[in-house]
Amino acid sequence: MQIHVAHIRERAQSGGWLSCCVFDARSTSGTTADNSHLLARLTVAAKTANLRVDHAALAFVNAGRLQFFGSHSLVQVLSKRGLPSWTHTLTI
Repeated sequence: MQIHVAHIRERAQSGGWLSCCVFDARSTSGTTADNSHLLARLTVAAKTANLRVDHAALAFVNAGRLQFFGSHSLVQVLSKRGLPSWTHTLTI
């Protein structure tokens, strides 16, 4: 399965930088537990592909609306700024 990934850097409140991954994916069931499991699996895959991941989130369309699931602080940023451009593709 091919998953699109946006690997982005965001300014931390402390002034440093955080590396974040946004995955174009949603679990089949859409439940919180299954989305959490999928996010963990994709985060491991991203780290295995040598991407630094401080925060991660899933991005998907549900009932015609773009939604984000994952790290609370990253979801807040994405909700304000929208979906970033895809930079990588992971095969899982």
